[in-house]
Amino acid sequence: MISSKTTLKALAAAASLALAASATAGTISGTNGDLTWTARNNIVGATSTGGSGAAAGDSRYFATDSKYSGVATLIMEYSDGGASICTGSLLLDTRSILTAAHCVTPDAGTTLVKTTAYFYNGGNPQALVYADSSSAARAIETVTINPGYTAEVIDQNDIAVLRMAESAPTWAKAYQLSSLTDLQGQTYNIAGYGGRSTAGGNVGTNSGVGRLRQGNNMYDWKMGDANFNGFWDGFFGTAQTSEVWIADFDNGLAQQSQSCRLAFALMDPGVNLTPYCNQGVTNEVSSAGGDSGGPQFVNGMIASVTSFGLSFGTSWGDIRSGLQSSFGEMNGFVPVYAHLGFIANAVPEPGTFGLMALAGLGLLASRRRRA
Repeated sequence: MISSKTTLKALAAAASLALAASATAGTISGTNGDLTWTARNNIVGATSTGGSGAAAGDSRYFATDSKYSGVATLIMEYSDGGASICTGSLLLDTRSILTAAHCVTPDAGTTLVKTTAYFYNGGNPQALVYADSSSAARAIETVTINPGYTAEVIDQNDIAVLRMAESAPTWAKAYQLSSLTDLQGQTYNIAGYGGRSTAGGNVGTNSGVGRLRQGNNMYDWKMGDANFNGFWDGFFGTAQTSEVWIADFDNGLAQQSQSCRLAFALMDPGVNLTPYCNQGVTNEVSSAGGDSGGPQFVNGMIASVTSFGLSFGTSWGDIRSGLQSSFGEMNGFVPVYAHLGFIANAVPEPGTFGLMALAGLGLLASRRRRA
């Protein structure tokens, strides 16, 4: 067991050092046909999600409720002395954490030396959780990565289970897994420790990582949707992408809905575009670097994990050039339903997992919200 006091003291001393947003946070760009795209494995809100102190941000995005106490900060330390931050969620066995595979897969030539999870229940929205003395630290003893993961940025197998050396603190909430398979039109609640914004979606990420934020958005479509006629197959590389779900980050204006504009351009005439052009929810949020691996909750259960951010540029609705979680960009998620078997094998207690998997079965005939 690693002493939380010792570890936190060391991290507090190093808090002035910049943490990478995620283990493989480099931006990847490419061109395929007439489309040029930029993606990054990665909560920015419509208004400020805040800095610290006087720049606290909009309280609607704070995550001080105890229901977020099982959303953990993950700090990965590497052989070259670097460190990165991601997000994970506590599973019902109280020793396993669900996250993204890219969070625990360092770049070539670098070895992952240590991973530590930090849980926080203090209720201070400005707490820098990995360096806060009241956080509970847990060492990660084993890492299980989905065997189909390719390390490409956009990959439906970007999922992993971490096993702690001891159970999470008793106050940390453990989450059930949803087996809901049709996510289109579902409103989700996302939580994570990633980059924040002091200005909102017009600017995107401009503030540091390590403080927990949450907010809502809506799943728009998955890459394997039959109405795309296989367009996304092999578009970004060799990884499987058919089960990747997409949500756009719009400001209520159609010109910022990259999801809608892509559907209009790529789908056959006569296809009903309403489900793809839904303007989402009020005050919706976007994921940002450091939110990687964090949860999307539907009816209180984990429906997917944060995987990447994606933009096709200003001509397709991004309000700013580049990729900074601004209005018009898109978020990509790995759904839990596609990996229930993998998670079952990674969690040692099959009886516990049975509760996790079956908990979502009643949602299969879900109350999908479509416009």
